[in-house]
Amino acid sequence: METGTEKEQEQTEITSEEFLVEVEEHYLPPDEIDQNLEKLAEDLGLEYRARLDPPEPPIDLRIGDFDRIAGSWGRQTYSIPIGGDEHKVIVATSVPTNIEALSQLELCYGRPLEIIVTEPEEITQAINAMRTRLMSTRTSSLENKEDEGTDFESQLKIDVTDADDDDAPIMRYVNAIIFKANNERASDVHIEPFENQLKVRFRIDGVLYDIDSQDKSHHAAITSRLKVMAGLNIAEKRLPQDGRIGLKIAGKDVDIRVSTVPTQFGERSVLRLLDKSNTVLEIDQIGIRDHNLVRLEKLIRKPNGIVLVTGPTGSGKTTTLYAALNRINTPDSNILTVEDPIEYQLDGIGQMQVNPMIDFTFASGLRAILRQDPDVVMVGEIRDAETAEIAIQASLTGHLVFSTLHTNDAPGAITRLIDMGIEPFLVSSSLLAVMGQRLVRRLCKHCKEPTELSDEELFELGIHTPETSGRSAFRPGTSDCEHCQNTRFSGRTGIHELLIINDTVRSLILQRMDSTTIRNAAIRDGFETLRIDGAHKVLAGVTSAEEVILATHEEVQ
Repeated sequence: METGTEKEQEQTEITSEEFLVEVEEHYLPPDEIDQNLEKLAEDLGLEYRARLDPPEPPIDLRIGDFDRIAGSWGRQTYSIPIGGDEHKVIVATSVPTNIEALSQLELCYGRPLEIIVTEPEEITQAINAMRTRLMSTRTSSLENKEDEGTDFESQLKIDVTDADDDDAPIMRYVNAIIFKANNERASDVHIEPFENQLKVRFRIDGVLYDIDSQDKSHHAAITSRLKVMAGLNIAEKRLPQDGRIGLKIAGKDVDIRVSTVPTQFGERSVLRLLDKSNTVLEIDQIGIRDHNLVRLEKLIRKPNGIVLVTGPTGSGKTTTLYAALNRINTPDSNILTVEDPIEYQLDGIGQMQVNPMIDFTFASGLRAILRQDPDVVMVGEIRDAETAEIAIQASLTGHLVFSTLHTNDAPGAITRLIDMGIEPFLVSSSLLAVMGQRLVRRLCKHCKEPTELSDEELFELGIHTPETSGRSAFRPGTSDCEHCQNTRFSGRTGIHELLIINDTVRSLILQRMDSTTIRNAAIRDGFETLRIDGAHKVLAGVTSAEEVILATHEEVQ
């Protein structure tokens, strides 16, 4: 015979799987949530809070799959457990009338609920905050993942993937890598196989750091998982492949470009992370010094012509162009772009993304843009003569064109265009200016230390001053610093050189002079090189002499 206690225990035995299935039918869309929640809470005799404090993960309350209940269930029902003890569970909700779902949660925990009513945005923020805290308390190693079971699930913060299906350790590990990379501001993730191990490295502020190392036996599974997420052919291991992953991490849209190449010890994968929700910087926030900023402000308001930004991959060219477009983005102008990929969403600007698989290239996209009555056009990159010719024709017919080129310095862009087959007279008549740039790491303001530049550093930087005051600068700190995790740097800034196409430069272009001759003539007219601009930032304490010298090493004669 069953006792009353046994019946009561049987009644409270409900698995999280059954619970999640049970509440799916009670999902309530955001537009159906009562807007006057404060009055509703008063009518129901419940506490109302306009703001929720960031909740601590109620570890003592965790049932089998707490993360899924605090994630998928929370997003479906706009409710989340935020605390409690052995006598009760405190639940914040925006839908206190969803009795069925809350009753199931009460059965799941076997304890009565204390209901707090709050706004839907507060629920979303609480879910993100709780999952972040859970993530930070766990390691991302693959070892003993089978024993950890659902504990590793809390490392997921990827909303777009189906958390209910992510039960395999490899899936959880890949998701954890992506979340950690996003959390630590990594621009790239390298997954590199070697003879006996698999290395994971992050590029943070332009520098690669070792993050994790796994046994080589996990390599095939991790690569296959990445390929599935990126829509690549998992059976093809002999050829390079490229794909994309679109995710939502902590409520932010993140676009990940995936590249795989075959190597001696297996396929090597590199992921480039682009946070589409990042705020576009203002043009005066990207490190351009005042005298160049004044001239650039005038250039980007010209009615027609071409403005180019040059530099290697990852030097911040697109960020500079976005900042320029953002500055001139007004309701009375029609601005269109063709990019690969679209890195940031710009309100009020028409953006197109190239797709070579359907023959939608920069050239074909630019042709289409010119039929859309644009005032300003931005081409992600001039890669070939066809794109260059169309851009020049667009500038000559009354359009302002922005674009990028991969050259070492600003004068090199001129010779590059001529090498592509563009006639010198077209280059001289259409080109307004070329900005060359690099990114250097900012010294951590919490641990940087004062120093004096040596004679050798002064010479390398091109600083000629006998005064002691002209030597004062800062260097990376030596003490432990929690703000930069002892990397000694925090974030990056740009160093720039702005070559204005004046009459002197135009004359040299028409004579097909080389970039060195153009460069020397521009210097006589006041042109400041990347290294000189960097030297000013060293003296201002923004970065170190070593950073500038390394970033501009190609200038050394």
